[in-house]
Amino acid sequence: MLQLFIATVLFLVMMFGIGFILNMLLKTTWFPIYLFILVLIPLGIWAPWDKSATATIENFAHYTIIDYIPVIGALIGAYVSGWAIQALRKGGYKMF
Repeated sequence: MLQLFIATVLFLVMMFGIGFILNMLLKTTWFPIYLFILVLIPLGIWAPWDKSATATIENFAHYTIIDYIPVIGALIGAYVSGWAIQALRKGGYKMF
């Protein structure tokens, strides 16, 4: 359980940092969430895909809730980075 908590917090902080930097450099707000959904989730599904499985359901049956919790933490980090940039822009900071 401790490893799950540490991994979730680590992914949350890592996606917040990467998303914050991307938002600041590209002057976007929700780009990290779009990037996460369009690139990282399909890559996470495709990479461990077992080609010998006969059905698609067999591949998804290998994932458990323990596999999904860090992904949800990373998605929350991407959302919080967009929210933070948006709040900074509303606060009058031109840099963001």
